[in-house]
Formats: sequence, structure tokens, C-alpha cells
Amino acid sequence: MNEAAEGGCLCGRIRYRVTGEAVAATLCHCGDCRKASGGTNIAWAVFDRGDFAWLGDEPEDYSSSPGIHWLFCKDCGSTVGYRRSERPQHMDITTGTLDEPDRYPPDVEIWVKDKIGWEPLHPDLPKREKSSLNEPG
Repeated sequence: MNEAAEGGCLCGRIRYRVTGEAVAATLCHCGDCRKASGGTNIAWAVFDRGDFAWLGDEPEDYSSSPGIHWLFCKDCGSTVGYRRSERPQHMDITTGTLDEPDRYPPDVEIWVKDKIGWEPLHPDLPKREKSSLNEPG
């Protein structure tokens, strides 16, 4: 088990702690992640739900479609997490909100079929056209 890691939103209202190994670490290029983050992509570290805890206020929850939940701070707007009803055992955290994001670098790029045309891909990471924790490359 990893030493605990913490993170939170831009204004500090939302804080969380993770205590286990990440079950996945991805760099996602899908359109939904771009819209939710305002960036060209978003990095995710996925943890077992039992290894994750909110330390104070919990984020707001926006459901973009049935079973899809974006978690964000109501004060500063930071996207801090993501949940899928079909994966209740996982909590996805935006890697950039971790206090030490270098601890969880992405090991795969996902949804590359949706990436912005001028955005370069990481030369050393495997690529997936779509995404799933279990989908083969």
C-alpha cells in the first residue's frame, strides 16, 4: 500500500486523501473530459473506493448522462473527480488536483480518436482509441 496522498480543489474547500495504489492512471482525450476541464485532455488516477476519503466538504455532483457523475467544487469550479455507476468500486481523481501529481503519472492515453488535431500525443505511452479499464489497446 502506498503512503497516503492528498489533494484538493483550487480554493481549498474540497480536500481528499487516497491511501492505496492507483488501479489505473490515464490521460484522456475524450470530448467530455475536455468540456469538464476546459483543457485539451485530462489526467486521471483511479483508486479503489475503500482507499479514498473526502476530508471535509464533498464536491457537487453533475450527472452529464445516466450513470456518469462529474465531481466539482461549487466555489471555484475545479473538477476533482468522476464516478460511473457501472464502476461503483472506483473513484477517479483528476491527477492535477493531487498535491503531488508526479506520484501517479499516466501509463496510457485513452480516447485518442477524439483528441484535438493539433494536440501532440506522448511518444512513450500506449494509445487506445476508446477507453475502459479492461479494454485491450
